[in-house]
Amino acid sequence: MDSKLKEKILPLKALIMDVDGVLTDGRIIIDSNGAESKQFDVRDGHGLKMLKRSGVTPALLTGRSSPVVSRRAAELGIEIVFQRCYDKLLAYRQLKKRLRLKDHEIAYVGDDVVDIPVLTRVGLAATVADADPELFPLVAWRSSRPGGRGAVRELCCLIMRVQGTWEPALAAYLKK
Repeated sequence: MDSKLKEKILPLKALIMDVDGVLTDGRIIIDSNGAESKQFDVRDGHGLKMLKRSGVTPALLTGRSSPVVSRRAAELGIEIVFQRCYDKLLAYRQLKKRLRLKDHEIAYVGDDVVDIPVLTRVGLAATVADADPELFPLVAWRSSRPGGRGAVRELCCLIMRVQGTWEPALAAYLKK
């Protein structure tokens, strides 16, 4: 692993994610009654639970507002959820202040150009495999997986491995 990437991962205390296109594949299903649904990858969810138990705070920052996002966040124990963020940089600054963290202690995963203002400020800028190509030169890490298909799990595992919390987390599942 690249030593510069490792240096960016070691101090991380929070992982902030966009939702649509990162935790989902970006598609939104709206039925004839106007009810919205999204698909989430259970492995992403479990990775976020493991990451939280390891001491890294997960948070969501999304431009849309959806009860589906609120419900998924509650299921995963994600307490910090910013929805309807039309100015993601402003929301990021509020979130950073709330967490009392510095930029270098935060990772952000985005998938589209609206995420650029945040990606250019955080300690670890990350994206999914199927993100807008404009993001690729701006990020330190790019998942091998598309949004909504395990990209977040891949990053959670990477963070835990670099920070030395993966083996203890895994050991909890191996106990008889």
